[in-house]
Amino acid sequence: MKNVGILSVGCYLPHRVLTNHDLEKMVETTDEWITTRTGIKERRIAGKHETNSYLAIHAAKDALHHSKLDPAKIDLIIVGTISPDSNFPSVACLVQKALGAKHAAAFDISAACSGFLYAITTAKQFLQSGTYKNALVIASEKITSLIDWSDRSTCVLFGDGAGACVLGMVPEGQGILSEYLHAQGHFGELMAVVMEEREPLNQKDHMMKIPKVVMQGQELFKVAVNSMAHAVEIAVKKAGLKLSDIDCIVPHQANDRIISAVAKKLDVPKEKIFINIDRYGNMSAASIAVALCEAVHKKQIKKGSNVVLVAFGAGLVSAANVVKW
Repeated sequence: MKNVGILSVGCYLPHRVLTNHDLEKMVETTDEWITTRTGIKERRIAGKHETNSYLAIHAAKDALHHSKLDPAKIDLIIVGTISPDSNFPSVACLVQKALGAKHAAAFDISAACSGFLYAITTAKQFLQSGTYKNALVIASEKITSLIDWSDRSTCVLFGDGAGACVLGMVPEGQGILSEYLHAQGHFGELMAVVMEEREPLNQKDHMMKIPKVVMQGQELFKVAVNSMAHAVEIAVKKAGLKLSDIDCIVPHQANDRIISAVAKKLDVPKEKIFINIDRYGNMSAASIAVALCEAVHKKQIKKGSNVVLVAFGAGLVSAANVVKW
């Protein structure tokens, strides 16, 4: 079997920062309440010019820069997103156009917060089969466009951003060692997008009937913890490793309490888990992509590291990959 690995990573974060203190002026909440319950201190908010495809394109350019790969050599572009600019063209096709990757196949994947890992696993199959040689995988979200800014239970949680990676062939013993994808559709009502009149972030705009995120937090917490822990255990076992062999776990950044509960359930020291939720909040599919990028650049992931990427998201769907860096 051919060894497929991550050749480079990249990311892009919007310039606008929305802090907990900013939110105190918008809804009935406090910095202390948000921090103690979620671990979030601030998040990034995309401006009107920072569309989903804009975020994705800039993250892709960053990953390509680090890989030193000509966009013309990219055979496949997959974008994990639930907040595209429009139903079509896909974000992946907009990225292809912007990069000049004219030889690449391009499509989006909708798997909510697990979208980045679903996309990586899908791309791996194409490369491993020999259909393509190089793939660009992106997770990009302008999730705040789906948020009801008068709902204090959800508006404090989310932020915007994008992360990307280039996949290609790597030497034997390296690369993506295993993957695990799972779905529990019977829990779908725990987190969904519904059509309902809501107040936009820009208070000058009129009320309008547009999509918004709704969630059942307490029930979602339990499923999230069990799903992520289960995914890690299965992926590590499939890779022929033990949890003690893992050097770094990069989880979806939904809630610091969830991450702590997963660490406890797996009996893994929290020091081995990369966390950046305090600065970005929950960016859906982009969370784990941005976290991976930062973990690599901060050298918490180095050559030879055994890494677990794990996520859960609306659907409900969960996923995990084990990577030998």
